[in-house]
Amino acid sequence: MTTATETPRAQTVDMKLEVVVIPVSDVDRAKRFYVGLGWRLDADFAAGDDFRVIQFTPPGSPCSVIFGKNVTAAAPGSAQGLYLIVSDIKTARDELLGRGVEISEVFHDAGDVHAGTDEPYLFGRVRVSGPDPDHRSYRSFASFGDPDGNGWLFQEVTARLPGRVDADDTTFTSSTELATALRRAAAAHGEHEKRTGGQHDVNWPDWYAEYIVREQAGKPLPS
Repeated sequence: MTTATETPRAQTVDMKLEVVVIPVSDVDRAKRFYVGLGWRLDADFAAGDDFRVIQFTPPGSPCSVIFGKNVTAAAPGSAQGLYLIVSDIKTARDELLGRGVEISEVFHDAGDVHAGTDEPYLFGRVRVSGPDPDHRSYRSFASFGDPDGNGWLFQEVTARLPGRVDADDTTFTSSTELATALRRAAAAHGEHEKRTGGQHDVNWPDWYAEYIVREQAGKPLPS
């Protein structure tokens, strides 16, 4: 039996998820919405009156979304649980609000309580107002939908679970993501200096680097 963090046997061919199809009823309305999110428009191709495909990519994402005319037989609005991973959920939510997008308040799960009337998400059906009180990675969310009701969720991830990221491959998809990681390292290093007598640590760049690499790989953090 394979555990969630077990490294699988080596594969001979990489399999990169790069496109998710979302069903919409009004192609131009959907295009205006996703332009309004600030996502990158990669393509808008048409072949006569019977086919059109549009592709958008969220900032920093290796995966794109496509929609259009005769692209999918799925019912408009039926794509749900589309997760957008962010390093700072408040900033991500504030940006959408600034763009005029209706988005839920930040919420977290209710622990072991899974029965409720809320729209389901990764940890259940009961949404508790506000971010996770312990600021745990994976535990804070905010949701929004496109004009057809396709459902998106922001999920705040600041430290990956072990095995989710190659420890030898630390990458950041944007300067904003790197800056956020540096701020977390700076805060942790401040506590480190307090524990070591309050003296300035001349080797702080090495400490920052070790912290950031370990955090992204889901390894124990330096203290």
